[in-house]
Amino acid sequence: MRRLPPLNALRIFEVAARTGSYAEAGAELGLTHGAVSRQIAALESWLGQRLFMKDGRRMVATPMARIFAAEVGLSFDRLAVAAEACGRPDARRILRVSAPTSFAMRWLIPRLNRYHADHPHIEVAVTTVSTVLEDLRGGVDVAIRRGAAQQHVWPQHRVVPVLDDADTLIMSPTLFAQRPILKPADIKGHTLLASETRAGDWTDWLEAAGLQHLAGHPRQIFDHFFVTRQAVEDGLGIGIGPFPMLEIDVARGRLMTPLPEIRVPRTGYVALVPRHADAGNLIAGFVDWLVEETRGSR
Repeated sequence: MRRLPPLNALRIFEVAARTGSYAEAGAELGLTHGAVSRQIAALESWLGQRLFMKDGRRMVATPMARIFAAEVGLSFDRLAVAAEACGRPDARRILRVSAPTSFAMRWLIPRLNRYHADHPHIEVAVTTVSTVLEDLRGGVDVAIRRGAAQQHVWPQHRVVPVLDDADTLIMSPTLFAQRPILKPADIKGHTLLASETRAGDWTDWLEAAGLQHLAGHPRQIFDHFFVTRQAVEDGLGIGIGPFPMLEIDVARGRLMTPLPEIRVPRTGYVALVPRHADAGNLIAGFVDWLVEETRGSR
């Protein structure tokens, strides 16, 4: 007989570690805060070590607990897939994909209708992560992250290059009509919009444009690029944006690239698949589709 910890406690623990909150875990599972606390205490007793530590008014998973929760999440996912395959072979399948917020909003989600058209029995559930916190968590089939396609960087995953990336100047067509930028020097007097999550974008672009002397020019800074992109679309200033990720915004007339020839290459995106994963080639097929879509972008 396998010596397994209490499975109900494991299920509650995985949700609490994933949500980072006993209260949110209780809301998701339909349990009280006390019930969640008791189940986690039972699991801690079985393991003989603490899984959560108090941080102010919150209980925070320990580093070891986060690793354990990732493995538990993957195990539950594999169990769910096996159960579906056994009991409901024609059931709608769920493919869980994790991606940086801007990549998901501007590139992946607008293209998913094409994937669903060819795979009507597969539902792609997308969760997003901040580009500041790009840690790999359990419970997903494919994780898309910015990074080099080097195996030693992601030793527990199969790494597939997905999308190359290059930055260039972006602005709204309305602002361009009012104050056009036809050459690099024309950016003088414009408000420069920047993102905390993409620090250095303006410095690198100004150097590529031969405008290093403007590196100290004041900037309006937002916490995340998708907020900056919206401010650019609204005509509040000019920004630096990644392509081909933003090609859909240019095609729809929301943004434009006044100086497209000035581009700064960036580290692109890779798809990460846990080495032990893949049920019926579902994951491999989705990654192949991602690669084909990026070829269309190029």
